[in-house]
Amino acid sequence: MSQSPWAPPYGQEPMSGESQLEQQSQLVTKKFSVRAILGIWTASYAIAILLTTLVLASTGNIGEKVVEPNWFLGVSAVSLWGPFILGLSIASRRVGSGSFVKDYFLSFRLIDLLGIPIGVLSQVFLVGIVTWPFHLLFPEKFDPKNVEKRARDLFDNAHGIWLVVLVIVVVFGAPIVEELVYRGLIQGHLRGSINEIAALFMTAVWFAGIHLQIVEFPGLLAFAIVLGSCFHFTKRLGMSVVAHIAFNATGLILVALL
Repeated sequence: MSQSPWAPPYGQEPMSGESQLEQQSQLVTKKFSVRAILGIWTASYAIAILLTTLVLASTGNIGEKVVEPNWFLGVSAVSLWGPFILGLSIASRRVGSGSFVKDYFLSFRLIDLLGIPIGVLSQVFLVGIVTWPFHLLFPEKFDPKNVEKRARDLFDNAHGIWLVVLVIVVVFGAPIVEELVYRGLIQGHLRGSINEIAALFMTAVWFAGIHLQIVEFPGLLAFAIVLGSCFHFTKRLGMSVVAHIAFNATGLILVALL
């Protein structure tokens, strides 16, 4: 009698339904190596910086004393995020499962709405509490006006349609792309190579440091740990994305009102 088409190879026991699910899960959640993570981020970041610099140079808006024009916010966002999204997509096809959503844990549930109060409270209380000791030690450097300077400059320079662009870029675009890169790619896959808590803190430092603002570093680091914790406990990006959106939106509202 011929062997049935679904029978396992000779000498192997047939897999139970649970084993099949585990095998499918392993295929879906295939981890990227540390080398792959570093390669994806480095290549994407280098291309993003090159594109942004070329845009500034080609329009004569480069130099320490040049004020960035309103249109630069939107163009720089595309120049910065485009390479990262492309890099994530290529990596998903070549070293991942081929599913962008599954490889970067991009899913949402109703409970992720808890990210709204998490983000608001982080912006209103956490950043101030964490930054306060630095303000006592270095009162001029960590003056609250310096901490919020970048956000205020962006808001003050945005008028009319550019204010809409600012909201789209800062409130929605930045949180989604940054969560995909730092929690979805780096923390999500780095935890497969090292301790999960170590991955959380390493990602948080990475995230805060790449903003290249010393005065913002303590607050961003604290908030990055909050975002990393959201991902750590849910194993999804939903809550961290919502918290990040709420955090940025609250920051803009505070700048507009105060």
